[in-house]
Amino acid sequence: MAANQFIWYNEQVKKLFTNEEVNKLMKKSDLLASWEILQTWIWIGGSMALVHFFPNVATILLALWIIGGKQLACAIILHDAGHYSLFSTKELNIVFGNWFGAYPIFHNVDQYRPYHLEHHKTTGTDEDPDLLLTRGYPATKKSMFRKFFRDLSGITGIKAMIGLMAMHLGILEYNLGNKIVKNKNLTFRKLIKNGWRNLRGPVLFQLSFIGILFLLGDPGLYLLWIGANIFVYPFCIRVRSIAEHSMVPDRNDPQVNSRTIKANFLEKILFAPLHVNYHVEHHLLMGVPSYRFPVFHQMLKEKGFYEKALYVKGYVEIIRMAAGHSKLKI
Repeated sequence: MAANQFIWYNEQVKKLFTNEEVNKLMKKSDLLASWEILQTWIWIGGSMALVHFFPNVATILLALWIIGGKQLACAIILHDAGHYSLFSTKELNIVFGNWFGAYPIFHNVDQYRPYHLEHHKTTGTDEDPDLLLTRGYPATKKSMFRKFFRDLSGITGIKAMIGLMAMHLGILEYNLGNKIVKNKNLTFRKLIKNGWRNLRGPVLFQLSFIGILFLLGDPGLYLLWIGANIFVYPFCIRVRSIAEHSMVPDRNDPQVNSRTIKANFLEKILFAPLHVNYHVEHHLLMGVPSYRFPVFHQMLKEKGFYEKALYVKGYVEIIRMAAGHSKLKI
């Protein structure tokens, strides 16, 4: 099935696009990639500045929500760099993908890349490593409430951080899809080696981040980063995961096992930063840079691809679908 999906994608691309059109879509721009990163960190810096200059409950809560959404943007930077589709060279993707995407959220590109590519090879099949993230929907209203409560109360975030550290140390196999597999025959020497390889970058970034805030006169702002990671980021991740691959008509059909979502301004802050809402486009031609997705999407619509492909107007509708309240056909 994995090989067949890639054959299907290739056939669709050849049928719909000329080589010239594909080359234009695949063209990398270091300037646009840099802007994707810069705008993400402007939001983060601005949120922290807001709390620094106007410290109160309202600004803290606003900053936590914005930073949580921008931590998802960091995950998208990691994701795009993992595809080597953000910058023009592999080296730039790894360096910028790590320092401005992966390390801030305790990941690294080298560890993430092979895991995520397996998702593309096996999307929707029983071998898909992300399958557990998308199963179980639509759920009941009570079930959705419990899931969102665990996310926003920090339960999910704390468990996720403990699990991630265990994966970095090699205690558990690296899997971001909630599948827990213990590694056997792990020695203390291997544990130290794994920790040095996988955690030195993230730890150095966190220390540098605190150091910069210290030089700016307010190291306590780092608590906003950790707070957003524990209390908001898991909620953003959950909604994004549901939107992309849950509740599809046929998870083994490449044309309808992914979904693109129209996002408004607020939804782009929380659930759809850096054009990640164009998920059908990403799976169809995964080497296309995210900043080309809006044009890619329009081309697909004009060529009739969306007569069957999945497109939903808004993440509120996705949440309604997940809770079993939507009238849209699944």
